[in-house]
Amino acid sequence: MIEIAAITHHFDAQHGRQRGANVLEGVSLSIADGEFVSFLGPSGCGKTTLLRIIDGLVQPSAGQVLIDGTPVRGPAPSRAMVFQEFNLLPWRSAQKNAQFGLELEIQKAARPRRAEVAGENLAKLGLKAFGDYFPHQLSGGMKQRVGIARALSTSPKYLLMDEPFGALDPMIRELMQLELLKLLGAENRTIVFVTHSIEEAIFLSDRIVIFGARPGRILETVEIDLPRPRWVDDEKIKASATFVAYRQKIWHLLKEELQRTDPRG
Repeated sequence: MIEIAAITHHFDAQHGRQRGANVLEGVSLSIADGEFVSFLGPSGCGKTTLLRIIDGLVQPSAGQVLIDGTPVRGPAPSRAMVFQEFNLLPWRSAQKNAQFGLELEIQKAARPRRAEVAGENLAKLGLKAFGDYFPHQLSGGMKQRVGIARALSTSPKYLLMDEPFGALDPMIRELMQLELLKLLGAENRTIVFVTHSIEEAIFLSDRIVIFGARPGRILETVEIDLPRPRWVDDEKIKASATFVAYRQKIWHLLKEELQRTDPRG
């Protein structure tokens, strides 16, 4: 269970921004175990910052995050982050990148076990034959698969994903959405997912948290009542009247917010 309690956060001078400029303001939210929750909102509304606060990479200016009742003070093995930028080490093979999390001090995994777990996760993601390849030899979609394998190698209860498919072309992006749902379908893992895509959020999520423009705050939470497993008949689901209605509702909310905050008046 993730409990986000009255989170406020501002950038300070050491990050090159004006002290006191709030990026998040009074955000409270609970995320149940096994739930897939997406954060959706305008650029700069604090979605990624909140994700990093949940992971413990950033400490909030006020408020706190509780994971299973314990305050978050820093990163922990129960949480893993998947980044948009891939963040693979160029001098390490896909296999070595995938096992990187197990090499950290907090994991202390035995060397044979590291390779075994990394290999299993690469195989799940269709990269069994590419373990010896280096990042420059892989496509964007393959690099992101390695990034997901790396995150899964520590068997995290909570998977935090920051626009993981944002850098991919539209066709590969849709295929990666299907791969993610297939991979996680049999696992009771809690996913917190940041995206700018309304369609992606609807297709993947149990619930969408819609944020307003900076300072970030929750405008509305939308429960998504679509059948699972969604990867089995994705085209039918995306063409359904229910899916279209969700899209229209969410776009209306975001459009009103963008028009309200447009500096051009």
